[in-house]
Amino acid sequence: MHNKQSKSRRNFIKKTGMIGTGVFIVPRNVLGGVGYTAPSDQLALAAIGSGGKGTSDINNAYQNGKNRIIALCDVDPASATTSYTKHADANKYIDYREMLDKEKDIDALTISTPDHNHAKIAYDCMNRGIHVYVQKPLTHTIAEARLLAQTAEKNKIVTQMGNQGGSSIGVPKIQEWIDQGKVGKVHTIYAWTNRPVWPQGINHPGPNAVKKPDSLNWDLWLGTAKSKPYSPGLHPFDWRGFWEYGTGALGDIGCHTLDAPYKTLKLGYPSSVECTATNVFKKMWTPEYTPEGCPISSMVTLEYKNSPHNKDGIKLIWMDGGLTPTIPEEIQEEFIMDFDIGNSSGIMMLGSKGVITSEIYANNPTLYIKGEDPIVYDTSNQPNVNDVHASTWTEACKAGFNSTEHKNLTSSFDYSGPFTETVIMGNLALRSRDLRKSIGTRPNGREIMNYFGRKKLLWDGENMRIKNLEEANAFVSKEYRQGWELPI
Repeated sequence: MHNKQSKSRRNFIKKTGMIGTGVFIVPRNVLGGVGYTAPSDQLALAAIGSGGKGTSDINNAYQNGKNRIIALCDVDPASATTSYTKHADANKYIDYREMLDKEKDIDALTISTPDHNHAKIAYDCMNRGIHVYVQKPLTHTIAEARLLAQTAEKNKIVTQMGNQGGSSIGVPKIQEWIDQGKVGKVHTIYAWTNRPVWPQGINHPGPNAVKKPDSLNWDLWLGTAKSKPYSPGLHPFDWRGFWEYGTGALGDIGCHTLDAPYKTLKLGYPSSVECTATNVFKKMWTPEYTPEGCPISSMVTLEYKNSPHNKDGIKLIWMDGGLTPTIPEEIQEEFIMDFDIGNSSGIMMLGSKGVITSEIYANNPTLYIKGEDPIVYDTSNQPNVNDVHASTWTEACKAGFNSTEHKNLTSSFDYSGPFTETVIMGNLALRSRDLRKSIGTRPNGREIMNYFGRKKLLWDGENMRIKNLEEANAFVSKEYRQGWELPI
């Protein structure tokens, strides 16, 4: 369809020349009407993962026709009906590798798949020179985040991670308050969320091939993960509660709430991480052991020693599953921890002179200084951050790598790669928490288990290694199914 009717932007300029010696400039609105965008100014777009969140991702990049969608891919076409109907002329695929082989004119694409396949797909696309927009969290593992940042730089790819709150006007306002010293030196950051709001704290659901939707290609859904029979309770949403495919509450919301403090304080690599999590009891005195599933609630503490903002160090404390921090004295009279009024996920940045809070997506940041009225920066009238985050990326793709537009992106992989490493670092600690070995047997016959990973883990960020527990380094990367490997 698109091969007959149009040419991609990258080939349009190459293949279109001026004929004759006279050059006549005709306004575009005369050629195509008001709002018309010439083909040479349009990106040829595609989507990998066209349903669910992928529906809005590709539609935001489409920008109401400022760009063209030439191909759509989804392992379950039935879940992508909205995109497939709206962009009926786009070629449709189930296997993204077939799409990349056949669609030579793709300029840029969105990737909105389960977390475990983000890195492999993005890596394959960037090695073909295709600009990419990848849903948060950028990757499934720390090593993958490092690889994607390096690959984007090497291949000169314009990139963006889909944490749309990074483009909120709340972030530069927080930066302004930090730079002006309004709260003094920030020493502690709290972040919290009501997630998970999906099944979690359980092991992998059992197989039941009979329940597989006819429209779903299960083998392609598995992608990088090991081959196994179809299990209900994963596709299309609940996969995020299992380590083999998802990154839990921290991966789901951390890239939204932690962006503002990580960016404004220039936190860099953490020096250590430790965690605790809720036990689940179905039998008296015997906690459930669920290493395949993310915990129902947890608290993760990261320490940073290299922030230029505070050389004495900064502590970041993450809470999920409904856990929330104690309200600091400075804001007790004004701040209400009420999930129904916008703080189901949010942050507090505690400084020597005051406190900064914000809701998810850096919405409505508020400055508290003891003895003064709170200053609320209202973000309710800002442009839709989903549109802004996607449109700035598409414009940067047109302008090119290292352009001003590219350098102004709020979540290009040179930033979001290291940032994702911090987010996934918490999950490394949570998974290490389940490491155990038997050290004996009680008189009643029950094994005595030593959970040897339940300690503060010391991190060498440059070399991506835990320094004091070798077994924890297994979670820096992961095993890949044959044919789906990455050079890690």
